[in-house]
Amino acid sequence: MWIYALFFASKESINKIGDESWKANAEQICAVSEKERLSLIDLRKVKDSGDNALAERAQIIDKATDSLERAVNSLAALSVSDSKGQALVPLWLSDYRTHIQDRREYADDLRTGVNEPFSETVTEGLPISEKIATFAADNAAPSCAPPIDLSV
Repeated sequence: MWIYALFFASKESINKIGDESWKANAEQICAVSEKERLSLIDLRKVKDSGDNALAERAQIIDKATDSLERAVNSLAALSVSDSKGQALVPLWLSDYRTHIQDRREYADDLRTGVNEPFSETVTEGLPISEKIATFAADNAAPSCAPPIDLSV
């Protein structure tokens, strides 16, 4: 089995699509969104640990999530020329929309005073953000990986 795996098995990622134009356009869209989100970083020391601070944090997460959602909507408008991409990109975008919903629910919890760690959807045994990030990396669009820090 190891001989097959090392010498004969395909080394190409199952996520990799063939449409180079889509990849370049996706990276460009996501880079703009990433820049928008990075501009939201607030490095002030939080003095208030109460509901006001949670509401402020929720508002920043909302703005960052809005930027992600705009990017996903723009990505959905791109056409994909290869059949593998036509099959995989909609699944990836669906996962991204689930991630966006998870972020919205987390921000809503913060607004109600619930300050629990972020909990995201798990699919196929993986956090959905990991699936999204793997697809982005495999397709030369690193800016399309979801942010690790929720507030960006």
